[in-house]
Amino acid sequence: MASPLRYEVLNLYKNLLYLGREYPKGADYFRTRLKAAFVKNKDVKDPEQIKQLIARGEFVIKELEALYFLRKYRALKQRYYEDDNK
Repeated sequence: MASPLRYEVLNLYKNLLYLGREYPKGADYFRTRLKAAFVKNKDVKDPEQIKQLIARGEFVIKELEALYFLRKYRALKQRYYEDDNK
């Protein structure tokens, strides 16, 4: 793996690991799934394929951020607004 790509992969792993602390199923569940995903692709040598995998990881980061934002929004909405379904 090329040095700049190695840095990007490590940075992606660290960011995902950080975001996984608040995962709804628990940090341990997220950490094991994350490690399995990275170990599965550890033998990839093609720079283009590595870039595709990095892009996929960045997409996962955006999805996790959206999930957390939605969870916080729902909590605030439940706390401060009346339920219209009653």
